[in-house]
Amino acid sequence: MRWNRFWILGLGTLFTCTFFIQAKNNPVSTKQDKPIRTIVIDAGHGGTDPGAKGSYSTEKQVTLEVALKLGKILEENMPDVKVVYTRKSDRFDDPRVKAQIANDNKGELFVSIHCNSTGKIRKVVDYKTVYRKKGKKKIAVKQPVYAYYPSNAKGTETYIWATSKNNAKMESLKQNSVIVLDDNSEESKQLLGDDPETFILLNTLRNSYFDQSLRLSTLIEDEFTRVGRISRGARQRNEKGIWVLSATAMPSVLVELGFISNPEEEDYLNSGNGQQELANCIYKAIKRYRDELDRFTNNRNSQPATTSISSKNNNTHAYLKSGKSSDGKPVNPQQDDRYCVQLLITDKFYKPGASIFRKLHGDINRQQIVMNKKKLNKYMWGRFKTDQQASGALRKARKLGFKDAFVTSC
Repeated sequence: MRWNRFWILGLGTLFTCTFFIQAKNNPVSTKQDKPIRTIVIDAGHGGTDPGAKGSYSTEKQVTLEVALKLGKILEENMPDVKVVYTRKSDRFDDPRVKAQIANDNKGELFVSIHCNSTGKIRKVVDYKTVYRKKGKKKIAVKQPVYAYYPSNAKGTETYIWATSKNNAKMESLKQNSVIVLDDNSEESKQLLGDDPETFILLNTLRNSYFDQSLRLSTLIEDEFTRVGRISRGARQRNEKGIWVLSATAMPSVLVELGFISNPEEEDYLNSGNGQQELANCIYKAIKRYRDELDRFTNNRNSQPATTSISSKNNNTHAYLKSGKSSDGKPVNPQQDDRYCVQLLITDKFYKPGASIFRKLHGDINRQQIVMNKKKLNKYMWGRFKTDQQASGALRKARKLGFKDAFVTSC
């Protein structure tokens, strides 16, 4: 299973971080073994902030409906999980308040729901003759007449915080130490602020959360694709509106359900069937994500516990060095690089050595996919071991003109 290595490394370091801090301070609750106990659902915008606007609806309306439907599905199918809503009515809260709600409730997962939007398309529909003065004469000039049409952009996107926001995520982990420490004493705060070993381990914890967020975002887009939605991919994002992802001390994603500025998408986003389908897709992705966590946790509990903390590096990779994957099969820690960069999806066929890819170093792989009954080509670049390497490759790809490129799992 291609994600076994991801869970072993990511969750192994997470448990090791918690264990290390436990050894230096008060014991962590045994409930830590349960991978997901609280899920926070955030309906984007609200109240005086309508968000994006369609021809007859607003983003705040759609996000609230889908958030409530998602919460209901989770409550019915995961009774052992507490569902927390940042809002259940048409109310505006500052993003800082939403992040605090998530952190105060000790969430293990944060899902923010939004709708996308683009500007109208301007087209020349006619010309009119106007007269302009040139010296003592007036000359006739043809001037274009424009009409504006709704954008035809469509599809889903799921975002995680960009690696450029890693420091902000680290700060949220530090300030909300309650997620790794049961004791909130001055001694605990001093430990988190001054101890270099704990700083290193919290940094590792943050990287683990990044990997988990990336995995969930990929699963969500996969579920959207399964029901026929156009997926624009799982991406990192650094623009306005994504702040809440780096302020929540937990794995976190932001889901763009579709383009409310597109009349066809707006109708789908406002329909009962459409909203239920979207909520079901997110639920199924969360279930797959939790099942993978459960499999890893069960495998971990069946192995002897690691008790030495004299060497951080040995502890951090203790579970990886066990030589077993989450399904008990042998695993090579060096096999399978984890990230690729999706360059573009197009109906055009390019050979690996085509000029469009000339300045990219590494393998270019083509996959044939079907969207709306149309065969298209998806081009993937490279295989990268770390999110830092993948982020560097992503920046290069975008500078070379692949504006829609994003990092995804291989």
